[in-house]
Amino acid sequence: MTPLERRYRWLLFAYPPGYRAAHGQELLGVLLDCAAPGRTTPEVREAVGLVTGGLRERVRQAARGDAWRDGLHLGVTVVMTAQLAVLLPYAGSIPGWVALSALALLAVLRGRVRLALPLVSLTGAKAMAVATAWQPVDVTLLPVYPGFLTAEPLFAASAPVTVALGYGFVCCGLLALAAGSGPPRTRSWRWAAAVPFAAWTGPGWMPEGTPLPLSLSRTVLELAVLCLAVWAARTARDLRWALAAVVYLLAVSVQLGEHLAELTRQHLAYWGLLVFLTALTALVPYGHRRRVPD
Repeated sequence: MTPLERRYRWLLFAYPPGYRAAHGQELLGVLLDCAAPGRTTPEVREAVGLVTGGLRERVRQAARGDAWRDGLHLGVTVVMTAQLAVLLPYAGSIPGWVALSALALLAVLRGRVRLALPLVSLTGAKAMAVATAWQPVDVTLLPVYPGFLTAEPLFAASAPVTVALGYGFVCCGLLALAAGSGPPRTRSWRWAAAVPFAAWTGPGWMPEGTPLPLSLSRTVLELAVLCLAVWAARTARDLRWALAAVVYLLAVSVQLGEHLAELTRQHLAYWGLLVFLTALTALVPYGHRRRVPD
């Protein structure tokens, strides 16, 4: 295999596996035939075109089936990813419960919502026990201090009602999905890679002593994912990404609403960006006009 062919094969990973199996060899042959003699790397414009085309094909394949059911499943997946990120730094103190939350996310990624429901309920019950300091079983020493990624004790900036609403919100979404016909679609394992970025509170960018410090890494991740959702919604002219964004926005708004009187300009700017991108995700499918042939 030549270096050029190897690099083309890497770029073709942007396409879904089914598309690569059906058309990958044909597309690779065309690329190699059209390449200049002696060339070892693809042209920048060609590489960008391959990656963009692969992402478009992934979006087209994702925009299949019931948009509302799939959008709800995607929104629940995002919220559960954020909930696992909250628990991850405390894995040394509550390893069993962090593992239970990870299993719940894994079940949702595989479309096993009926299996995920009791796992989320148990994790939520433990989270409430820690938040309220009432622990009839499985007593954990409070406060629960982190081992990495953050410096704040568990739920130091969250009231019990906020914790309860977050897990209750997820349980309601799972119940709605379980009541439907057939399991939801499976999700990519790449969602698990987002957990450490969402869990890390650094680098510091807000004044010390802020009642609700915002994680810069998590904020950048959220905005990047929402920008991708806007692009996907415009490409597929589909509202499933808007529904997922609304589900996540509601979960974040509950957390911010608890500290309504203490919010700073950074908090308001952060929330405003989330609202703007969520609204854009809902509007761009209607603004994409069809081209009328001559």
